[in-house]
Amino acid sequence: MSDASRIPRGIDAFSPYIGTTATYLTAGTPETNAERLGVLPKEVAQWTSFSVEWIPLYTLYCDKLNGRTTAVTNRLYDIIDRCITFDQTYHILDRIAASPNVTIVDLSTFNIKKGALQKTTRSVATTPVLAALQALGGGSFYIKCRSTTSERASILEGADCVQFVYVVGDTPPTSAEMAGLSKDISTKACFTLQLGAGSSAKYLYIYFRWYNTKHPELAGPWSSMQMSLIM
Repeated sequence: MSDASRIPRGIDAFSPYIGTTATYLTAGTPETNAERLGVLPKEVAQWTSFSVEWIPLYTLYCDKLNGRTTAVTNRLYDIIDRCITFDQTYHILDRIAASPNVTIVDLSTFNIKKGALQKTTRSVATTPVLAALQALGGGSFYIKCRSTTSERASILEGADCVQFVYVVGDTPPTSAEMAGLSKDISTKACFTLQLGAGSSAKYLYIYFRWYNTKHPELAGPWSSMQMSLIM
């Protein structure tokens, strides 16, 4: 069932909401936020149309002396009602809330509240992994991870593991989201990554982030890329 508190009912509150969310759905590269969250193109088009229709009417509404007529006010409330009905019919915000890719920024942008989960997300999502790599030889690395608030290796509270993506070769990846990277997790802050003796003399390119396997939406930001010669 849709949460009635998500979409503002008042004209002045709805105005920034519809403008911000419409822009947010089409933002992102190489995958838009809508694609990442499972919102269909036709649904994005309809949501955007509410914003396009809203802007000139709200401009008139802001002119209290000449533009804020009963007709303009009623049309604005009609857009709000149609947006709410659209969400209730296609469960746009419910689907965003349930998406395995949802982040705290998504929840905040769409005014979706998830109670204790949202509070936990804030601490995890803003804390990067600090990882130290030690080449052991034979294509293996000993890796120690800690947070910026910890002096010793440990899993950050709110996460249950360290997630990492990497590639072996001579060409660094463009980002942690690039297709083709190997992905794995460690439930321990100190662990050994074994790449095999055949990887020697090549380079390891690797990113880390805090991760919660039960709640992927709690994932923290990817660290900056680390590069190390494999021995």
